[in-house]
Amino acid sequence: MSRAWANNAIETIQADFQRSSDTHLIKLQFDAFADIDFYLKDESTHPTGSLKHRLARSLYLYGLTNGWIRQDTPIIESSSGSTAVSEAYFARLLGLPFIAVMPKNTAARKIQQIEFYGGQCHFVDKSDQIYAESQRLAESLKGHYMDQFTYAERATDWRGNNNIACSMFEQMHYERFPQPEWVVMSAGTGGTSATIGRYIRYKCFNTRLLVVDPDNSVFYPFYHSGNDRLTSIGSKIEGIGRPRVEPSFVPSVVDEMLQVPDGASIVTMNWLERVLGRKVGPSTGTNMWGALQKAQRMKDAGRPGSIITLLCDSGERYLDTYYNPQWVSNHIGETEKYDVQLKRMVGEES
Repeated sequence: MSRAWANNAIETIQADFQRSSDTHLIKLQFDAFADIDFYLKDESTHPTGSLKHRLARSLYLYGLTNGWIRQDTPIIESSSGSTAVSEAYFARLLGLPFIAVMPKNTAARKIQQIEFYGGQCHFVDKSDQIYAESQRLAESLKGHYMDQFTYAERATDWRGNNNIACSMFEQMHYERFPQPEWVVMSAGTGGTSATIGRYIRYKCFNTRLLVVDPDNSVFYPFYHSGNDRLTSIGSKIEGIGRPRVEPSFVPSVVDEMLQVPDGASIVTMNWLERVLGRKVGPSTGTNMWGALQKAQRMKDAGRPGSIITLLCDSGERYLDTYYNPQWVSNHIGETEKYDVQLKRMVGEES
C-alpha cells in the first residue's frame, strides 16, 4: 500500500473533522415534568445529517490504519440508509468508489443522497440478505466490506477523543442536573450504545443506559432471554432494530432495555415536530418515547434529574414514508392509542 496515499487520506478525514463544530444539546422542559430536564443530542447537524457521520468517519480511519483501504479500493457497505449516506460522503472525499447494499424499501431520499455523493445502490429483497451480498460484492470487486455491524463498537475510541459520550457529558457541565439519570438511545449496529455504556463505566458515573428497541428486532429478546433467533421480518423503523444480533451489540454495558411499539415511535416523532418546530426521523421518536417512560417513573418516585437522548437525523428524509399518513396506515398500522398515552404523559389531554 502507498503509505503516502494513506497518510493523505487520514489527514483529509481529520481536516474534515476539524471543519465541523460539535453537535448541539437541545434542552426541553415540560410542565408535566417540572423536576426533570430532557436533552436531545442533535446529530442531524453533521455534514451528512445524521448520527452515522461519526461512525462512518471512525470506520474509514479504522480501515485505513489497518491497511484494509488502499488507493482506488471499492468500498462496500450493508446499510439501510444513513450509514451509507455518510460513507458515500467520505468515499467521495477520498476519491474511492462506493456501493451500498440495502433493502428495496429504503427511503427514496436516502437513496438520492447516496447517489448525490457519487455512491451506487445495490438492492436486495429482504433486510437479512444484506450481509452475504455485501461480502460477495467485496470479494468479486476486490474491495473492502466496511461491515459496520461488526466493527462499529471497536472503531470508536470509547475512552474519549470527543466521541459522542464525551461530548454530551461535557456539554452537561453547567446544567441543573449535570450528571443525567439516564441516557436513552436505540440500537442499529449497537456501536453507539457500546461507546456510551463503556464511557459511563470508565468515568465511574452513576448514569444508567436504556436501549430502546422497535418491534421485530432481535436485540430486546436477546437481552432478556439470550434468544438470538433470526427474524426475516425486520424492523419497520428505519435505521434501528436488526433481524440478527449484531457483533457490535454489547448487552453487558446496557442497564435496561425497553421495546417500543412502532405506532408509539411515529406518534412521538410527530409530537416532537410540534415541540421543536422541525421534523425528526422515526428513530428519534423511538428514543423520546423511551425517555418519557423513564421520566414518568422518576416522577412517580419523586426523583428529580435529567435524561439525555439522541436526535438521530432529520425528518426531511422521510417525507414520502413516515410523514405520509397513507404510508403509515399501510405499513405501521394503528397509532391512535399511543397518541392518547403520549398526551396523557405530557399533560396535553383535552
